[in-house]
Amino acid sequence: GIGKKNISHEAIDRKEYFIHMSGNSTFKAAVKRMVKVSKEALDFNELSVEDIGLVIPHQANRRIIDAVTEKLGIPQEKIFVNIEKYGNTSSASIPIALHEASQASLIKPGSLILLVVVGAGLTWGAALIRW
Repeated sequence: GIGKKNISHEAIDRKEYFIHMSGNSTFKAAVKRMVKVSKEALDFNELSVEDIGLVIPHQANRRIIDAVTEKLGIPQEKIFVNIEKYGNTSSASIPIALHEASQASLIKPGSLILLVVVGAGLTWGAALIRW
């Protein structure tokens, strides 16, 4: 909130009350954290990128998805993307993508799935699922 500050035309002209996102720094932070947490999940489980059958990343931004998977060295055919179909569905993006990948028979029994997310306030996480 703005607390004791009064809203004025001058303050609005100075854009003091506008929401602003530093896109470039947010992009860099998201990529860095998603890569790091993915590596941590794999290392903790004594697994490597080669063990992954499919990656289902949070569908926030195609550029972020591409940058993360490129830095991890994951081939495009192991990445499930549906952002072009729905846009950013926020916290529903992983469940929607997981369902679609399953329905499309892209997930084989016993395969390893990497879920990796970044969200509001720059929260992030990763999970490995053996299907």
